[in-house]
Amino acid sequence: MNILTELTAETTDDVIMPPVITAPRQGDNFKIGAGFEALAYRNDDFSGTMDPLVMVDHYKMSKPTFGAHPHAGLSAVSVILEDSEGPFHNRDSLGNNFDIMPGDLYWLKAGSGVIHDESPRPGSNIHGLQVFVNLPAELRRSTPKSLHVKAQDMPRLEGKDYSVRLVLGDSNGYSGQQSPALPMTILDGKVEKAGKFTHQLKGGENAWITLIKGEATITVRGKKTSLKAGQAITVSELLSTITTEIHLTNSGKGTSHFVLFAGKPLNEAYVQKGPFIMGSEAEIAEIEADYIAGKLGKLND
Repeated sequence: MNILTELTAETTDDVIMPPVITAPRQGDNFKIGAGFEALAYRNDDFSGTMDPLVMVDHYKMSKPTFGAHPHAGLSAVSVILEDSEGPFHNRDSLGNNFDIMPGDLYWLKAGSGVIHDESPRPGSNIHGLQVFVNLPAELRRSTPKSLHVKAQDMPRLEGKDYSVRLVLGDSNGYSGQQSPALPMTILDGKVEKAGKFTHQLKGGENAWITLIKGEATITVRGKKTSLKAGQAITVSELLSTITTEIHLTNSGKGTSHFVLFAGKPLNEAYVQKGPFIMGSEAEIAEIEADYIAGKLGKLND
């Protein structure tokens, strides 16, 4: 049982509970070969409060690394940051075969299973976040679906001292494109020295926030948390009737660059094995057998 489940079990309609805010967590460094390095964040690192996110890798990739690989029972989401250089070639067994460009989003709801491959074109240097988003049990065997949002089609929230890309979802009265799976908001923003940006976290949602660059102070209902580049925190609002303002203030000397994900937690037990998420070990074994049998499809040349 995670923190949210425990606290929700103790909550009644007559009790107002503050949001759960985790301590900053530094991402774990890892490398694969000479062309991939990342900071890794996992749901278990935040006592379950990343839910519905299962994992985030904040990465840089300059060479093909993973090759064609399967996914099932989850959404694999690529947020490509604007400072990436060159195209990121995407192929999957849904028939997609195109380049993802700097600033783009690609959401692949794997559902019952897909084959996927993403790799930098020669000379490209990709900077982004690779995210596994959980699916509720009733959608784990659903038909796969994808969404490609181009950078130029994303609304931009502009203020005197901030510029925030609405990669997906809703914020501050603006709406971008919507997830092909669970509703989710993704923000990619920059705040100048001493500036502040505010996002309204809807009741019942979790937010996961990481700092790509700089320093920031996160303030939620008067509680302040300092965040440095490479760190992440979660903010969880348990009561569905309450909207919580998350204030991000640049507390450093240069520009602060952050990414925020917000969505409602599933609060469901799951089993993850590499690129698969299912409800049990038996279901994992079934999807592995389907993959070996070629039932998850194939890539087009």
